[in-house]
Amino acid sequence: MAAAADSECKRSLNRRPSSSSFRLRCSSLNSLRLRRVFDIFDKNRDGLITVQEIHQALTRLGLETDVSDLDSTIRSFIKSGNIGLTYDGFVALHESLDQRLFGLEMEEEVAEEDESESDLTEAFKVFDEDGDGYISAEELQAVLGKLGLPEGREIDRVEKMICCVDQNHDGRVDFFEFKHMMQSVTS
Repeated sequence: MAAAADSECKRSLNRRPSSSSFRLRCSSLNSLRLRRVFDIFDKNRDGLITVQEIHQALTRLGLETDVSDLDSTIRSFIKSGNIGLTYDGFVALHESLDQRLFGLEMEEEVAEEDESESDLTEAFKVFDEDGDGYISAEELQAVLGKLGLPEGREIDRVEKMICCVDQNHDGRVDFFEFKHMMQSVTS
């Protein structure tokens, strides 16, 4: 089980990287990193980050900011009666900026995944000639024959190809098996 989770983690790390290190996909790591950033910004260790402390930290990082612009951005996240952001306010600010800066990217990733799924569906339909939701050895053989591939003349080879993809051993390939095969080929 741990090996499967580790494998999934490694696969997700190999996917297209985010456009910034501003966010991590794993919420527990992101929370830990946010806490560390909060503590770095909270120079006097009073549990609050003032606009001035954020401004100083950003300046040290080489990010020149206008204090009044910074104040207007942060002000709504400071609880009434406080002079700065609590950790919870800092997290809310981060989530707001994350959504504003990267929300569109997330929508684009979902759109790309939807488009990829649609492409896979169309490709599957090419092989599923009778439209029953499965690719049989005979259907695969017919398509390979139309493509002029030698496998199209040898049903034994086509059946072996089906067996390699057929995870539930029913003698045919359903869409999910096809999708899994295509993802392993393109990964």
